[in-house]
Amino acid sequence: MSLLTMRGVRKAYGDNVVLDGFDLDVAAGECVVLIGASGSGKSTLLRCVNLLETVDDGVIELAGEDITDPRVDADKVRSGIGIVFQSYNLFPHLSVLDNITLAPIRVHRMPRDTARARALRMLDRVGLADKASAKPDELSGGQQQRAAIARAMVNSPQLMLLDEVTSALDPELVGEVLDLLRELKSEGMTMVVSTHEMAFARDVADQVCFLHQGRPLEVGPPRQVIDSPQQTRTQEFLSRISGTTGR
Repeated sequence: MSLLTMRGVRKAYGDNVVLDGFDLDVAAGECVVLIGASGSGKSTLLRCVNLLETVDDGVIELAGEDITDPRVDADKVRSGIGIVFQSYNLFPHLSVLDNITLAPIRVHRMPRDTARARALRMLDRVGLADKASAKPDELSGGQQQRAAIARAMVNSPQLMLLDEVTSALDPELVGEVLDLLRELKSEGMTMVVSTHEMAFARDVADQVCFLHQGRPLEVGPPRQVIDSPQQTRTQEFLSRISGTTGR
């Protein structure tokens, strides 16, 4: 049974149609990787799932609930979804620990001691237990991104959305973030990941979805979409970013 279901999702900004009748199913515990050129709709798709954007048409269901219903409590929905962007969005004047506890305390009204205990456990989980009192600018880019992932996970979300989380990192720091995502997948976290890291997609994804002009042009296991793409547009995209279509 799908944890996340999207049917006929459409999103436009004026005359610019970004998502055009988008369908996708994500099972619990599954990692779906979104690939495609800039402007193909990957980021907008994730923002629609997290209700940061309002869809113009179609339905998004999370655990059987229609979260596109205008009567839905958006804050309650977001509390069950973690989202991480390519920019870390950490508050520079707060410690790492305070960054992670801010939303649980201020938004979700979690007792301070409970929030701190959860945050410290999560920092230990991502290998940053010794950085709790540090300010973000005292961390490397990879450490800041891991802190952002810890912040997204502190409320034990049922779904994680990750939007190009390695694109702002120096190449030598990419591996540590991808290793963390591999660990989360192995522990059963349901994830939808937008990335250009084809090795990660090939190794970790259950499904790869190639977006073109706001539609899922090709969807399937990595060995199909990455190694043996059937669509010409998919072949062209993979050729541009890796020099091979897998054929």
